[in-house]
Amino acid sequence: MKESRDGIRNDRISKSSSVGSIPLILDIDDFKGDFSFDALFGNLVNELLPSFQEEDADSIDGHGNISGNDALPNGHKRASSDAAKFSQGLSAPLFPEVDALSSLFKDSCRELIDLRKQIDERLFNLKKELSVQDSKHRKTLAELEKGVDGLFDSFARLDSRISSVGQTAAKIGDHLQSADAQRVTASQTIDLIKYLMEFNSSPGDLMELSPLFSDDSRVAEAASIAEKLRSFAEEDIGRQGISDMATASRGLEVAVANLQDYCNELENRLLARFDAASQRRELSTMAECAKILSQFNRGTSAMQHYVATRPMFIDVEVMNADIRLVLGDQGSQVSPNNVARGLASLYKEITDTVRKEAATITAVFPSPNYVMSILVQRVLEQRVTAILDKLLEKPSLVNLPPMEEGGLLLYLRMLAVAYEKTQELARDLRAVGCGDLDIEGVTECLFTTHKEEYPEHEQASLRQLYHAKMEELRAESQQLSESMGTVGRSKGASVASSHQQISVTVVTEFVRWNEEAISRCTLFSSQPATLAANVKAVFTCLLDQVSQYITDGLERARDSLTEAAALRERFVLGTSVSRRVAAAAASAAEAAAAAGESSFRSFMVAVQRCGSSVAIVQQYFANSISRLLLPVDGAHAASCEEMATAMSSAEAAAYKGLQQCIETVMAEVERLLSAEQKATDYRSPDDGIAPDHRPTNACTRVVAYLSRVLEAAFTALEGLNKQAFLTELGNRLHKGLLNHWQKFTFNPSGGLRLKRDITEYGEFVRSFNAPSVDEKFELLGIMANVFIVAPESLSTLFEGTPSIRKDAQRFIQLREDYKSAKLASRLSSLWTSSS
Repeated sequence: MKESRDGIRNDRISKSSSVGSIPLILDIDDFKGDFSFDALFGNLVNELLPSFQEEDADSIDGHGNISGNDALPNGHKRASSDAAKFSQGLSAPLFPEVDALSSLFKDSCRELIDLRKQIDERLFNLKKELSVQDSKHRKTLAELEKGVDGLFDSFARLDSRISSVGQTAAKIGDHLQSADAQRVTASQTIDLIKYLMEFNSSPGDLMELSPLFSDDSRVAEAASIAEKLRSFAEEDIGRQGISDMATASRGLEVAVANLQDYCNELENRLLARFDAASQRRELSTMAECAKILSQFNRGTSAMQHYVATRPMFIDVEVMNADIRLVLGDQGSQVSPNNVARGLASLYKEITDTVRKEAATITAVFPSPNYVMSILVQRVLEQRVTAILDKLLEKPSLVNLPPMEEGGLLLYLRMLAVAYEKTQELARDLRAVGCGDLDIEGVTECLFTTHKEEYPEHEQASLRQLYHAKMEELRAESQQLSESMGTVGRSKGASVASSHQQISVTVVTEFVRWNEEAISRCTLFSSQPATLAANVKAVFTCLLDQVSQYITDGLERARDSLTEAAALRERFVLGTSVSRRVAAAAASAAEAAAAAGESSFRSFMVAVQRCGSSVAIVQQYFANSISRLLLPVDGAHAASCEEMATAMSSAEAAAYKGLQQCIETVMAEVERLLSAEQKATDYRSPDDGIAPDHRPTNACTRVVAYLSRVLEAAFTALEGLNKQAFLTELGNRLHKGLLNHWQKFTFNPSGGLRLKRDITEYGEFVRSFNAPSVDEKFELLGIMANVFIVAPESLSTLFEGTPSIRKDAQRFIQLREDYKSAKLASRLSSLWTSSS
């Protein structure tokens, strides 16, 4: 159709070229699809503009020519080349096609306007039609909505109706089910009444019963019915009361008796079948019998019968093997380690056996947990209790077992081993399975009798160990003394004392006993309050032991000091004795001094070891005891107070001994001063010889003695104890030297010698680190100047130190020129005016 239009258009164009007045025809289809204005314009002007046509042709030829006549983009065909040549051959003005183009454009514009009107009219008609259709569509949708609402209402009514019908059907179903249940119950009741009448026929007559009760293939059904009948009959008798029993329930009593006989006979028959199947390990038959027997007292008889027939409960050889495994062969020495290994092996074998039985019980019984609880309880109460009774014989607190047989300690160690291993067995059995059994409670009950008096046994054991150790130490000391023989009274006392010195090793052994006892307290005491009470009691035993031991050791060391003092007193002689007696006495005094020095050293060693022992106890309390007492209010503070109280006796003995040590040292200092100090030491003759600036021999001997003997004190004492001891000794030495120098007369050169002695003493006591003592010896050096200065200078000597004026008066009286220089009258006025 388009081709025909193109042909008509070409004809019209060709005619217009010849005539020049025929209008163009435009088609609406020219504007459809991929519209191109260039193509439309080309179709209009191709005939009138040959040059445009050739350029367009060249452009198309460059892209290839498919047919002889190329089609334009809008489907209009080209004019022939003859027409082009004709138009090219015309002689016209420069642009003669203007008029033709103008006419063409006007016609085209007019046709375009007509086409637009046609389009507008068509669009108006389409809009009108669309409006009509939209109205119809809206009306249809409204009608559909009304229909849907009605449909929903219908569905709602239908759903309500269905729900109502369903509820009615459910009620009818419940009624039908209830009626059916009542029918079944009535049927069963009829059967039960019939069976009950059979059992009610005559006492003891079970021959006329229905075949159900004698058919082995229906044993389960028979058992269920028999148990129901018996329960019903017994319940009926119970409802009637005692007053009506003679009349209303006479028949049911016969039925109850017959049912009981039948149930017993059936139960025995099933148990026999169960035993036979158990011997053959036929688990299915055993399970069937157990299920039937569960209807009689919930199967308790079958469960108990099964547990009671286990070999480990009825075989005597098993029990004997248990004893041999734990205690060893008869007559062999029983030790905790061997018992621990034996119990571990035995309990492992028990656990393995119970695990195997658990597999069978699970496969056979409807309620395996209940059977396991019976089995485990029987294991603990029979097999474990039997071995514990053989192993643990509770000793008497009145007559303790001798230490040669292990004493109470062996019993406590056995108890701890047995308790710990049995607790492990309980945990293992709990893992295997023991139902609802409180296995921990049952295990605790096995040891109740032993735990009731455990704290008393533990304390008695510690006391027994202490007494045995003391006896051992005394025997060793006595044996050593006898082996050395008697070496004289003084030496013998010293030797005996040295062999009974305090030993830190012994105190460490006390602590080790206590640690072991505390570990048992922790094992046996689950409650914090009970544990704290037991720990406090056991720790108190240690305090008593250590206190008594170190106090006795200090007292023995004091005895040596006392004996040395007695030796010194024995050899104090008067002035009028012969030289021979004096020499013998001097020799004996030297021996007494040696004994005193040895006793001093021994006591210092005892004090040092005492301090070490107390430190060990304090460290043990801090590390092991305090944390166990803290959970209970007041327990920690009470133990600290007890510890201080227990050590007070040792402190008192140590204090007395240190006082004796000072007395011993001062007695030897006085002896050395008396023996070595000469009158000429401080009143040398004025013979023109240069004065001796060395310390006197007495001073040298005293300082050497003090340096030697106090070496032990410097090592043994520490802290405030050392400071107090050396301060007291320094004060006593100061006082003793003052009293000693009161016996001599001093000239100026002797005063210089005295000042040298005081300097030597002062340098020595400076090692005491006692400021008060240092000050006293410094004042002594100042007072020694009273022997050196001229009489007229004495008044100015003490102007800066009035505190020593009283002692200075005594020193001035010792001047050689005190009387000749009339110093008494010269200074009396000075002292009076100064005071």
